[in-house]
Amino acid sequence: MSVGAATDVRAVAESVAGRARPGEEVEAFVVRSRGVEVRAYGGEVESLEQAEAAGIGVRVIAEGRQGFAYAGSLDPDVIVDTLAEARDNAPFGDPDEHNRLAVPDGVAPADLDLYRDELGAVPTDHKVELAIAVERAVYAADERITGTRTAIYGDGIGDWAVATSTGITAGNRSTTCHVSVTALAADGDQTQTGYGVSVGRSVDDLDLGRAAGDAAERATRLLGARKPRSQRLTVVFDPHVAAAFLGIIGGTLNGEAVLKGRSLFADRVGQAVAAPALTLVDDPTERRSMRASPFDAEGLASRRNVLVDSGVLQGFLHNTWSAAKAGTASTASAVRGYGSPPGVGPRALAVRPGTMTFEEVVGAVGEGVLVQSVTGLHSGVNAVSGDFSVGVQGVMIGHGELGEPIREATIASTLQRMLLDVAVVGGDLEWLPGGTGSVSIAIRDVTLSGA
Repeated sequence: MSVGAATDVRAVAESVAGRARPGEEVEAFVVRSRGVEVRAYGGEVESLEQAEAAGIGVRVIAEGRQGFAYAGSLDPDVIVDTLAEARDNAPFGDPDEHNRLAVPDGVAPADLDLYRDELGAVPTDHKVELAIAVERAVYAADERITGTRTAIYGDGIGDWAVATSTGITAGNRSTTCHVSVTALAADGDQTQTGYGVSVGRSVDDLDLGRAAGDAAERATRLLGARKPRSQRLTVVFDPHVAAAFLGIIGGTLNGEAVLKGRSLFADRVGQAVAAPALTLVDDPTERRSMRASPFDAEGLASRRNVLVDSGVLQGFLHNTWSAAKAGTASTASAVRGYGSPPGVGPRALAVRPGTMTFEEVVGAVGEGVLVQSVTGLHSGVNAVSGDFSVGVQGVMIGHGELGEPIREATIASTLQRMLLDVAVVGGDLEWLPGGTGSVSIAIRDVTLSGA
């Protein structure tokens, strides 16, 4: 089925939810999207992909048993079959008194204005030009740039809706776009890489010069990198690395993970779990986040959830199921695609920024290391025990200034210790493509292993 503007996702969702039978609850989650990705290399198009997608996920709950089915089509006959399949699956589900659909909770949705008509009107030729232009800009940024690994323009136009037989009808339309480039810098037989990106809701929001400049700087300042000596010191995570670190922390503040015994912080609400400098918020009503939305995936109005306030754990993220099981209320933190039932997760995680510039953070550290890229983040971090050991590249900090670049090193600590040892939170807030708002973060007493 062609995914055209004539497909009213809200009407489709309402139609399915309206077919609930006595004694059952029905939810329909409907998605329509399209997007473009252009990759440039050597001043020419390396690849161009245009994709359209549409689908529906249906949940039926009866007598505490949940049935689910989905289809990658909005054809009317397919929709009827999907509802029937979900209904047929329900008797095979395990009974759970906490299986229920969301109900309106009285929270008013924010007016976020996340859709830009003009993005859909941008000619493909111009999108190609943007990918080529960001590659050209990175060469112009520094004569030591010898190539690029990737130079990309990408965008997405999304429209989704959810409706339930319990009285919810909600949805969102949004546009996003970005340019990114990975630069290659060379010095003798050594080559280093650096990444830069700019995001927005229309092409006018994109800053190609900043993306290219960041990529060039990150690549060139690693030239001449050597293995460092092993020591304990303060590390500074740049915003990109800090975002990955905080994403791991956000995953441990998931109510479902807590209920399943997979969180470091169960039973610690009200306790200090981080340094006073750190406040961590999940706020999908923040327009600057590319994952902002007025509703969560169950149709509840998005809200600002403070997870850690000045170091003190405030609570966990919940969807309807995890909230019911935990004896609390949903935080409107349901996340999903149409191919799965709702899960729980952060949607627009951000650190409350401090006041220092990046240069002032480095100056405040005095002696340490700036970490600007990590490897092994998934294999080297245990979100249950808290063990943390990853490979890093970066630049040593001496007397408050950036010095010698390093490579072939690892840093190690535990997540619990690192949160408590946060020394400085920068004011250099950056919104990244995944929706996270992050800053430079300095953490004391981390083991750096090298030579």
